[in-house]
Amino acid sequence: MAIRRLDGRRVALWGWGREGRAAYHAIRARLPALPLTLFCSVGEAADAAALADASLAVETEASAARLAAFDVVVKSPGISPYKPEAVAAAGQGTCFVGGTALWFGEHANAAGFVDNAVCVTGTKGKSTTTSLLAHLLRAGGHATALAGNIGLPLLEVLAPAPAPAYWAIELSSYQTGDVAASGARPAVAVALNIFPEHLDWHGSHGRYVADKLRLLTEAKPRIAVLNANDPILSALQLPDSEIHWFGNADGWHLRGDALHRGERFVLDTLPLPLPGRHNRGNLCAVLTAIEALGLDAVALAPHAADFRPLPHRLQTVGTRDGVTYVNDSISTTPHASLAALDVFRGRRVAILVGGHDRGLPWEEFAQAMRVSAPLAIVTMGQNGPRIHDLLEPLAGEHGFVLGAAEDLADAMRQAQDALAGEGVVLLSPGAPSFGAYRDYVARGRHFAELAGFDPDCISAIPGLGIS
Repeated sequence: MAIRRLDGRRVALWGWGREGRAAYHAIRARLPALPLTLFCSVGEAADAAALADASLAVETEASAARLAAFDVVVKSPGISPYKPEAVAAAGQGTCFVGGTALWFGEHANAAGFVDNAVCVTGTKGKSTTTSLLAHLLRAGGHATALAGNIGLPLLEVLAPAPAPAYWAIELSSYQTGDVAASGARPAVAVALNIFPEHLDWHGSHGRYVADKLRLLTEAKPRIAVLNANDPILSALQLPDSEIHWFGNADGWHLRGDALHRGERFVLDTLPLPLPGRHNRGNLCAVLTAIEALGLDAVALAPHAADFRPLPHRLQTVGTRDGVTYVNDSISTTPHASLAALDVFRGRRVAILVGGHDRGLPWEEFAQAMRVSAPLAIVTMGQNGPRIHDLLEPLAGEHGFVLGAAEDLADAMRQAQDALAGEGVVLLSPGAPSFGAYRDYVARGRHFAELAGFDPDCISAIPGLGIS
């Protein structure tokens, strides 16, 4: 949906975070006189009123009746379209879209494609993959935009001049449906993996999977880059897209730590700044996407050696008094916590798990502790007691220390005591930070501070924007 199509329609904004503000400014840039209504919190209302926009009305209660009074509601990604008031308004004809839909509507060509856009989604690894994609394209001399869910809303870079040669766009499961809703088709869509996540937003695992796959099944990219080793993705049928697989013997794949393109050895991935085999595997996805753009991926692959890892993703904060502190605050699923533990297999590790309870199952994590438990596990947060109850029968039998903490500071103390001056304190919560912290960034910064390091030195995402 191009922004100009909003002209003459009753339009509201729902949410006044960074995405909501970006939507407001993008609409105003195209339609300066369009009447708008903003639904936001009481605390945000004063900020919106300070704009002194006579064509902007601000309300603090987004009821079903009020939402139904509009033709189009541009909502922020964190607001679920499955909320009862949204469902009721949609039933009366209100169209709910996000900023991602508006951006794609603005950039589609006459055939409906955004030919220089590569969209990346997946439950785990999408930020690193998108950032690595931008890094390698730039290393090849191509001006590339790094934007989307990674920390720069697309509508903040609506019409850059000069325009980049390529767009590397991260999409969460909250945004994949927006690409489909836009009516535009990306040149390339990359799907890394699918595990249970965000069940509170989507309502069920089945709906999460369906929403995640809308980037492929409904947006119908020209080329879909898919993980051959993911059971859900490997079973997909996409008659409207050309599928390029990674992770199989015919394409980009790993043999041990060796990167191969088919039978051709390309490089050893072990020295690369990509912690964890899963991240080195995602390099295969990036190179497959680069090939899908018609570029020489083999020539660009060595530039992965110069990649700067992203903060809060298996990030080594520093070492103090014999203990190394690793910040994996981005970890919001038990699968992510297991992947983090695998990186430090063979070392003395105390892992901190738990946070906001979204109802995700931890049984698989508990089963894994029967064969590969770390030295210590400290549970915390809202779902900490539930995780602790699963692990308690296993702790004595399988030889790991199990602690229950009141908060992150308490968890850190227990982890340090368990390690006794040697090993790794690994923050990989497997759960969101809501309630205790504003977001995973705030949680990671507090972790660094508790470890005795400057949190300002670990938080910047390198490469955002266009370069």
